[in-house]
This record gives sequence, C-alpha cells and structure tokens, in this order.
Amino acid sequence: MAKGGFRGGFGMGGNMGAIMQQAQKMQRDIEVAKAEIDALEVDATAGGGVVKIVISGTHEIKSLTIDPSAVDPEDVEMLQDLIIAAYNEASRKLAEISAEKMSKATGGAKLPF
Repeated sequence: MAKGGFRGGFGMGGNMGAIMQQAQKMQRDIEVAKAEIDALEVDATAGGGVVKIVISGTHEIKSLTIDPSAVDPEDVEMLQDLIIAAYNEASRKLAEISAEKMSKATGGAKLPF
C-alpha cells in the first residue's frame, strides 16, 4: 500500500461526510421548494383585464373569469386567443417564480427537475 494508506473517498478524507451532509440538505431544500411551488397560485390577465386566469403551481387552471364584454358570438376566435394569452402569461410567471425558488434551494446550481 502506498505511503499514508487508503483513506476511502478517493482522496477526500474527512470531507466526504461534509459533502454528503451538504447534498442531503440541498435535497431537503429542493423538496421544500417543490412543495412551495406546488402550493402557488399565479394569475394573469389578457385583453386589458377582460380575461383573468389563475393557475396552480402544478399548472392546473384554478379559475377563469371572462368579462361579458369579451363574449362576441361573431368573434369566438378572439376570446379563445385571450384565454390562451392569459394562460401562457400565468405559466410564464410560474416558470419564473419556480426557477427563482429552485435556484435558492440549489445555491444556483443548474440541476434537471
């Protein structure tokens, strides 16, 4: 055996325990962040507020409010576009909030989720 003997941990010595503790803490922080994200409700509007949507952190629509002035039987396509725009904006906001929470939980490390 080489001078100094085998320490385990591939030369990391006593740091391996600290690394494992840090990884476990990060895992707990990620789990907390995911739970917080799942509990979120994010809202957005479109068409100057005639369509309002609220989505959960799991991307489920929680509520949809449509002002009667947005309902034109001759232009259903516009209403459809407003609903899509409101949902997409809420989804974008949710992604931004989620990324921020996960960045805090991982200390800025980019991990796949």
